[in-house]
Amino acid sequence: MESKKIDKGKIQIPHSLIIPFENEKNSLNLLFKVTYPNLHTSYSNLSFITSRAILTTKYDFVDEINDMLIIQFPTTEKTYLATDETIIQRIKVNTKTYCLCNGTHLIYNDIKSYVISATTSNGDFKNTHVFIPRIPLLTSEDEKLPLPFKRIQFPIRLCFAMTINKAQGKTLDFVGIYLREPVFSHGQLYVALSRDKSSNCVKILIRPPIGDNNDDTSTYNIVHDEIIENGFS
Repeated sequence: MESKKIDKGKIQIPHSLIIPFENEKNSLNLLFKVTYPNLHTSYSNLSFITSRAILTTKYDFVDEINDMLIIQFPTTEKTYLATDETIIQRIKVNTKTYCLCNGTHLIYNDIKSYVISATTSNGDFKNTHVFIPRIPLLTSEDEKLPLPFKRIQFPIRLCFAMTINKAQGKTLDFVGIYLREPVFSHGQLYVALSRDKSSNCVKILIRPPIGDNNDDTSTYNIVHDEIIENGFS
């Protein structure tokens, strides 16, 4: 896959990889359909669900995408409310998440009020049946807070979408990349583009900068030259 440098730090992405930006809603829906085609019928195919993901830069964008995608997931939904504030976790049977060791993917089998039954879908312990309990999180005694508080929640989050950094080291069958904002750290764009097996298995949606709605095929690639120079010195 080749890209063309057009400005200091800015590169042109091949048109074959680009999803044209029309507007936020329509373009995101197209990215969803390309990354998770026929989700209403393929949701029960676990290898299909766990072998693809949408990557983006920040957790705020990850949460937005996951909230939009779970609406399209055709299984029973259960809503969990945190005890200290109205943080909502929305999950459905057969949706995928990561927890246990950091980055472990799970497929939900059954959802109860106090425990979630799931099966691991990656790693050395793939296909292991696990139970995820609600965990109380307490404020540290070292923190100078006027009142201590406790939050009870499940240590999980949806991962139809995940941050680019979280995907580092993974190999996926298909990757959708959503750049509402350009990448912000050294090598981050390379990490996103190298999660797939070939250039035929990646699509990129770039939100154009304000004032230039036609520029949806270029983005900034952050590379710190001193890191490369020091590595070869």
